[in-house]
Amino acid sequence: MDFKDQKTLVESKTGDDDDRRRVSSPMTRKGVYAAISYMSCAVLLIMFNKAALSSYKFPCANVITLFQMVCSSVLLYALRCREVISFRVNNENPSTNNIPGIFVPLNTLLTTLPLAISYLLYMLVSMESVRGVSVPMYATLRRTTVAFTMIVEYVLVRQKYSSYIIGSVGIIIFGAFVAGARDLSFDSYAYAIVFSANICTAIYLASIARIGKSSGLNSFGLMWCNGLICTPILLIWTWVSGDLQVTANFSHLSSVGFQAVMLLSCVMAFLLNYAVFLNTTLNSALTQTICGNLKDLFTIGLGWIVFGGLPFDLLNVVGQSLGFLGSCIYAFCKIRGL
Repeated sequence: MDFKDQKTLVESKTGDDDDRRRVSSPMTRKGVYAAISYMSCAVLLIMFNKAALSSYKFPCANVITLFQMVCSSVLLYALRCREVISFRVNNENPSTNNIPGIFVPLNTLLTTLPLAISYLLYMLVSMESVRGVSVPMYATLRRTTVAFTMIVEYVLVRQKYSSYIIGSVGIIIFGAFVAGARDLSFDSYAYAIVFSANICTAIYLASIARIGKSSGLNSFGLMWCNGLICTPILLIWTWVSGDLQVTANFSHLSSVGFQAVMLLSCVMAFLLNYAVFLNTTLNSALTQTICGNLKDLFTIGLGWIVFGGLPFDLLNVVGQSLGFLGSCIYAFCKIRGL
């Protein structure tokens, strides 16, 4: 299979805004590697988060997010100080306007503020959404994110897609509704949280595609700015809400198993965040969402094996298969540039 090395932007030559179309570009080889890395990290992170929240019954999802942000920021700071990584595209590192110890100018930090806020909402709502539903149904409901992503991309950058892409997305959404038609563990609040997470995810991914490419920062730089802005906000939030006190009194806090789960969750969150930025900037917000659907086959299988979930239901299996088929069709169309 041939991979095209350059993205193409097709625009009509008329002056009408409606005629100017940003057409989906074929996926590069590097983009394929980024997508596969994202899917691997995402499956493992969901498992570790689910273990902490359900198996150990840790009550503070926000604290897990805080730990992940702190660990990510500390690791980025250490790597940047040792000049292992750079925060700017093409390893550019202008120092004249940088804030001491921050590594980026103030105006660049302010430019990433909308991205950081959308990231914080995405992290908090996504973390809470995994608590109230089984892993199989969580993956099923999250699959409808593709529809929200297409809408947000069109509103922000007037992104349009071919009929092949739209058809594959339609199959994914139809499969999600089929799979959830006989959900025996229906919880209206949990479902509302998951759909809220879908909306936050769509806004976050579209923000990466828009702000990430105009800020001059690479994936590490965007992660660093997110950590600088979001960590103090989340620290104050968890302190005021009492989550930090609850965490200090948590019965399994000294458990080696719980500590191992939390450590692995923080490591995988760092790797996943980098993979999300890389995949979204190299490919697109919609491709990032579709990759989330492709990984669901493994998430669902591991979820049933490790945590249990829905009883076997033929309708659910058919819906899951339709969703996976739609994701594969999208991947084929993207690689071929259809």
